[in-house]
This record gives sequence, C-alpha cells and structure tokens, in this order.
Amino acid sequence: MSTDYSKNAEESPEPRKAEVKGCIPSWLQGTLLRNGPGIFSLGDTSYSHWFDGMAIMNSFDIKDGEVTHRSRFLRSDTYKANMTANRIVVSEMGTMAYPDPSKNFIFKAITFLNHTVPDFTDNGASNFIKYGNDFYATSETNYIRKIDPVTLETLDKVDYLKYLPVNLASSHPHYDKEGNAYNMGTSIAEKGKTKYTLFKVPAVTEKDKNPSDKHNYYHSFGMTDNYFIFIEQPFKLDILKMATAYMRGVNWASCLKFCPDESTLIHLIDRKTCKVLETKYYTRAMVVYHHVNAFEDDGHVIFDVIAYSDTSLYDMFYLSKLKENPGFQDDSYSTPSYKRFVLPVHSDKGVAVGEDLVKLKYTTASAVKEKEGKLMCQAEVFCEGFELPRMNYDFNGKRHRYVYGNCVEESALAKEIAKFDTETKERIYWSEENCLPSEPVFIPRPNGESEDDGVVLASVINSNPGQLCFILILDGKTFKEVARAYVHAKLKKDMHGFFIPQAN
Repeated sequence: MSTDYSKNAEESPEPRKAEVKGCIPSWLQGTLLRNGPGIFSLGDTSYSHWFDGMAIMNSFDIKDGEVTHRSRFLRSDTYKANMTANRIVVSEMGTMAYPDPSKNFIFKAITFLNHTVPDFTDNGASNFIKYGNDFYATSETNYIRKIDPVTLETLDKVDYLKYLPVNLASSHPHYDKEGNAYNMGTSIAEKGKTKYTLFKVPAVTEKDKNPSDKHNYYHSFGMTDNYFIFIEQPFKLDILKMATAYMRGVNWASCLKFCPDESTLIHLIDRKTCKVLETKYYTRAMVVYHHVNAFEDDGHVIFDVIAYSDTSLYDMFYLSKLKENPGFQDDSYSTPSYKRFVLPVHSDKGVAVGEDLVKLKYTTASAVKEKEGKLMCQAEVFCEGFELPRMNYDFNGKRHRYVYGNCVEESALAKEIAKFDTETKERIYWSEENCLPSEPVFIPRPNGESEDDGVVLASVINSNPGQLCFILILDGKTFKEVARAYVHAKLKKDMHGFFIPQAN
C-alpha cells in the first residue's frame, strides 16, 4: 500500500450524507472534528515537512443514525498570503519561506527582520481546542483560529500574546468538570530567556489575565486534581540559532537539539499555589509528545506517557523521506514505549540514599533517593509501539484502566488501532487490509456503567480499488465494529480529533 503524502487534498465544503453500514447507537449524537495538513505545494514551491502543510479540517456530523461529512481548508492568514502569492511565503517549523527573487531589497529586508524574532504562522493544523463556548484550530504557536464547528468556516484570529507572554503553546490543553481549560505556553523573547506559563481559560467569557509564571520542547502536559506535571526534556530550542536561521538558510526545526547524555527533569506544580515542589524528580533522557493520563494515589502522583529514546520521529516526516519510504520503513525509527512514572509527593528527609520511595503495590515504577534529596525515577514499561493515546476523558485525573491508540511497532504509519488494558497488559486490535486508521477517539455512553462503556471513532483512509474512505465506529468494550459510514471524499492522513456532543 503506497500513499503519496505530498499530494494536495481537495476540500468538500458542502455537506454530503455518508453511506452507513451497520447500526449507529441512538445515543451517539454529535460531531467529530479532525485536523491535519492538506496542502503541500503551491506554484513552484513545496513544503519540506509533512507537519507544515496548510490545514484541512474534516467534520463527521452524527445524528439519528446518519452521518454527514464535509471538509474545508483553514482560511488562515498564512493560507491567504500563500494563495495570493501563489507560492509559500510564510515560514513553518520545518520549511523556511523566502521571497520571490523578483522582490526588491526593502521587501527582502523586512522579511529578514520578521524572521529574527519570529512572527509565527497561524496555520493551525494540529488539533482543535475549546475555550469557553468557542472552538479553535491550533498548532503550537501564539496564534489560534476560531472556527464554526458546523460549517468549518474560519472566523477570528486570536493572538495569545495579547493576553499572555506566550510565543508557543501546547495544542493539548486539559479541561475540568466545570469546562475550564488549562494550557501551557512558552515565552522565547523576554530578555533573551525562556519562561513557561501555565494559564487557565475560564468556561465563562471572563478572561483570566493573571496566569501563573513558571524552553525545552513540549507538546503536552499532565494534570491531576492538585498538580500539573511538566516534563523538561533534553530536547532544546536554541533561541539565538532560531533568530539567525533565516539568514543561515536553515529551518527553525534545525535549531532543536536533543541531548541524550542529559537527564529529563520532571516538575510537579501545585495547582493551588502555582509553586513547583521542592523535590527534584529526574529520569533518563527521553522525548515525550503525548501524555496519556495522570492521577493521585496515597501520596503519589502517577502519570503515563508515550516516550521515545530520540527525535527520529520528526525527521521521518520530511516529505523527501516519505517519498523514499512511503510505508515509513526506516531503520532509524525509534519505537515508542508506553511508560508509567510514579512521583512520591513528600520526600522524607530521613529516608536513606538508595531507598525506593514508591510504596504502591500495583506498579514496578520506582523513585530512588540520591544525594541532595533528588529522586531518580524509573518507569514501568507497559508496552511498545503505541501512540496517539486516547481514553475516556471522564477518567482524566483518575486512575484509568483502558487506553486506545495507534499501533506503531514497525513504523510511524499505523495500519491498526488497539485497545490496551493497563491491568492485564493485553491488547485488542482492529485492522483491515489496505486501510490506514486515524487516532481513535473514545466517546462515553451517557450514564455508562463502566469506563469502556461507549464507542471508539476513527477516520479510515481506504486504498482498496473502487472503495470509499470511511468513519469507523467500534464498541468500546469488545472493540468489534458497530458501524461504518462511507464518505464521498478522499481522506488524508491527519493528526488529532475532537468530539463535540450534540448538547454543545
């Protein structure tokens, strides 16, 4: 099965009913939004990296047993500027855009200055987030774009910098039961130093303009009832190199450096006081893009992550490499591990050096005291080759049992999805020949009786001749197919999805 990842997508803005096979549960009412790159070349210019492509949004509206699909390109300022010029004129993380050679010196000088302290793209091609009652397309920059979740029309452009000292922000916020959103950002231009900012966006329209100030690269973070978990991994962005990247003819991604000989520092932050706990938690060098969940138990904070041993994953998505290896078969691929870490909240000063402070019986994770009171944390490895983890979000911050994700043992291209049981360590799989499933999204049944009482949704690229792509609906317990809905559009590989219940 060969896929051309550099081929531009086509949008289908008018709603079209899908062909349903099977029986969609009557309680499943709402819209699944999915986001990812869709345009990779324009005029005589092309993006270098798959993550950089201009965003295309897909919606699958599920109502009364029927599914309606539509898709639109995100009409960001980046999209408009590129389309107007008929070439890529806005730089992305893995692609540096240069002016048309015919432009004059003044234009080129302004372009250079704009890249010294970068004014980042608003091409939100990574995920969707909900702030208050509004939905936004987002990547990891200071710009997010409000969208209409029904029509997928692009609305207001919002700049975090108008409210917060944030040049970069996570595209994976957390939400509490009241609907408040919690996110994390980084300032990279304040007196030449980086600063992390945890901030809250209330469920109501009132803005919180006084965030708690706390740049290593991060894509997500963890949250429990009382703590935030931030992993400061040795994957560092060199701000000086970033400021001179344009002049040196390299992309911003080249300014990231992984330091495998350095430790990873884990910060535990009290949500009430916004203070970092004095105990210093360390582990071996690793690269984490996705947190799974975090919870508290008997004086411990437990958090699960998907961890890599290096940064080869990003390099695999350069379009030149994808052209050479469309199946993602690359000897340099680093298979991710699903890991569980345990952090004892209180480190007794009377504990001897070399003693393990983890007292929980259901995990092999450890936190061994070292000199100066530091704790060296060793994770329990649940399984290998698991990514894009999703769970029943009603269990966010609680002890969970089940996680759904993509199977990536042999490559970053998932040909099957799985349900993983953290207690038995068993996996149940779904796959179909010549089909590529997206990240699976779990939707709980209202008033469900168990954690896995619900369904799992995934969009599926179908490469079988004469067959349509489809949205897949699996039973959350058995992982057996409940229904599928064939859409009259070609779906592209995407990144993340967000389900909006009909009540919202």
